[in-house]
Amino acid sequence: MAQLRLRIVSSEDNVRAIMNLLQSLEGIEHVEEVADLMPHMDDPDSSSAGLHDTRGAETHEVEVEIPNPATARKVRDAIETLAFDLDAFVEIETDEQE
Repeated sequence: MAQLRLRIVSSEDNVRAIMNLLQSLEGIEHVEEVADLMPHMDDPDSSSAGLHDTRGAETHEVEVEIPNPATARKVRDAIETLAFDLDAFVEIETDEQE
């Protein structure tokens, strides 16, 4: 069983659309949005301390359990196509488990 970790930079609606797509694909074991464990706080000594937050779209972390490499390729292709259509940024990381 392998796991894909997605980092999606886009709106809530676009993230929901990507998750709905993943849940509709045959062979997907589990899809879950996980909490971001990194605090996003200003460092008081930073040169950007106190500046307006201009980060733009939010970052979302999604984990997907997949049974085999063929399904992983299918998932990657589907995500890339939809992300392009939605103008969303998606980073995909693979965690192969034996």
